[in-house]
Amino acid sequence: QTFTAWCNSHLRKAGTQIENIDEDFRDGLKLMLLLEVISGERLPKPERGKMRVHKINNVNKALDFIASKGVKLVSIGAEEIVDGNAKMTLGMIWTIILRFAIQDISVEETSAKEGLLLWCQRKTAPYKNVNVQNFHISWKDGLAFNALIHRHRPELIEYDKLRKDDPVTNLNNAFEVAEKYLDIPKMLDAEDIVNTARPDEKAIMTYVSSFYHAFSGAQKAETAANRICKVLAVNQENEHLMEDYEKLASDLLEWIKRTIPWLEDRSPQKTIQEMQQKLEDFRDYRRVHKPPKVQEKCQLEINFNTLQTKLRLSNRPAFMPSEGKMVSPETDLGASPGARGGGRSVSPAGEVTALAPVTALAPLSLGKEAMLKQKDYETATLSDIKALIRKHEAFESDLAAHQDRVEQIAAIAQELNELDYYDSPSVNARCQKICDQWDVLGSLTHSRREALEKTEKQLETIDELHLEYAKRAAPFNNWMESAMEDLQDMFIVHTIEEIEGLIAAHDQFKSTLPDADKEREAILGIQREAQRIADFNSIKLSGNNPYTSVTPQIINSKWERVQQLVPKRDHALLDEQSKQQSNEHLRRQFASQANIVGPWIQTKME
Repeated sequence: QTFTAWCNSHLRKAGTQIENIDEDFRDGLKLMLLLEVISGERLPKPERGKMRVHKINNVNKALDFIASKGVKLVSIGAEEIVDGNAKMTLGMIWTIILRFAIQDISVEETSAKEGLLLWCQRKTAPYKNVNVQNFHISWKDGLAFNALIHRHRPELIEYDKLRKDDPVTNLNNAFEVAEKYLDIPKMLDAEDIVNTARPDEKAIMTYVSSFYHAFSGAQKAETAANRICKVLAVNQENEHLMEDYEKLASDLLEWIKRTIPWLEDRSPQKTIQEMQQKLEDFRDYRRVHKPPKVQEKCQLEINFNTLQTKLRLSNRPAFMPSEGKMVSPETDLGASPGARGGGRSVSPAGEVTALAPVTALAPLSLGKEAMLKQKDYETATLSDIKALIRKHEAFESDLAAHQDRVEQIAAIAQELNELDYYDSPSVNARCQKICDQWDVLGSLTHSRREALEKTEKQLETIDELHLEYAKRAAPFNNWMESAMEDLQDMFIVHTIEEIEGLIAAHDQFKSTLPDADKEREAILGIQREAQRIADFNSIKLSGNNPYTSVTPQIINSKWERVQQLVPKRDHALLDEQSKQQSNEHLRRQFASQANIVGPWIQTKME
């Protein structure tokens, strides 16, 4: 039923379907069509004849195509499919499902069945009463199916209203919602699952893989859309910054163009009043008009460097302003008349111009030292650390962009000293303070970079250990569950040979326990190593292993249960052996007496 529904979920894309999986693939036509639909590739042209040889040739073309995908077809031949061998046909379909629906599933470096199981565990982890450890009994109550749907489409399922003690309702609810809203056909029967001690693993895997493909495709599309929106938003923001820069630069350059001719005017004044008025105008220019323009120039340089950093981080070309709209550190805002006329000492206006870069550096150092001294990486996850490193790289780029500015300040201070500027001690003090701050920022930046990279490496090691633990813990946990089921399984035997066969199988199982215990210790050792690295480096791990819900406590608890069940199974098998030996003795006595009494009765009857 499950395989038929799975085949039809793909065949309907080609406008057809099958009714009887044993019969409808016998001529090979729909089998070839199914492979074309699920692979997206064209198969060789089928033969349309009705003879047996035509059918065998078609099936062989399908089997050859499957083999070309790296799939080994063991004991499956075209003749068996053409003859309607149900076992071989179902085996072939299961091989196709594994190759095209399950093999390519990849989650956190695990693939195929383990990847699908890990995906289910990660998606259902937040839900109460759901603990997915396998593809059989973990799905019997139906809650896992509903949790998968609710995790991706919460509006479709009222999960809090589901009851663990009503599995049939839960299962039918999930099947109906999946068929109606997710286009996943019903492949399982709720009553069959509930009334079966161990539901068929292949059927569950086939159905669950349909959920994976349905949801992962939608998630990829949503992720791609979000990424595009983010890129567009960043581009729009950069465009606005470019427009704002060019507008402010144009206004500033126009002001400079108007102001410089006035500053260069050397026409003599005829009266003392006119000379005093000109001096007063210059003082107003120096105190009122020029300082805000110096601030504008510095802000433009900061905006320009910030924009270039953003473009570089986005892998975009550097910004080049339109012709005549570029403000550089060398752009002259207009010096004092003394500086322009030559022969006079530097003026206070010259000081404002010369030390303008100091103002520009103030926002850079403000509050950055506290940020660089933070130890937020000690409680960060691996993804958080990578984000912090990207943020730090952006800061380093911004810091590097100001290196020329610091060197310019030192050069200006030296030049003022050589000109015997009256306030040189103050200038030197300010310059020294900036250089000291720059050295501190550089040292803190380097220290934080080392700390972040060290923590990233440690967290990557821990993450690798967690992943390795999950890869080995999941199959070991499944083995223990199967072992517990087998050890508690009721047995009914009728002969001494049957009980001896069970004892031999049990002895064989017991011989594997030492190796199993070594595997358990190895798995627990991986977890201990991860915790040791975290403790040694003062890393506070957040919660449990992100790749699995199988904790060391669960492993030890189930292992202890296995250890308890083994001697109980020993006693039960030995008791049954003793009973069968007694029965065998009685059977032999009966046979011996029958051999004597039988002939005697026969002679009397004659």
